[in-house]
Amino acid sequence: MGDAMKGCIPVEKSQNRRLKYEYREEQKRAFFNSLPMPRELFQQLFDFLDEKLVDETVCSHNLLLSAEFLSSENVMAEPVLSFLEEHGGYCDCEVLYNVEEKFRDDAIF
Repeated sequence: MGDAMKGCIPVEKSQNRRLKYEYREEQKRAFFNSLPMPRELFQQLFDFLDEKLVDETVCSHNLLLSAEFLSSENVMAEPVLSFLEEHGGYCDCEVLYNVEEKFRDDAIF
């Protein structure tokens, strides 16, 4: 291959990257469209859990703190707790480890 081919990306690779990007973006849209409460409240939940788990240092391996937050915000707990579990948040610390990362702008789906 000559100098003319240096730096060129074959059409298939370029198209493959575009398709992967579009797929990830569609997955993000579907995720955020499925939220059972506003995104801002999820951020407040994560902040609440960060604060509580630092103070208590040990997770009780349930969603009691998440339920406490939801109650304080007058949010129906069941749909949100089910959502958290569906996305790997089976206890309060897992909400932070598994669910919060999906809310980052650079999250990969």
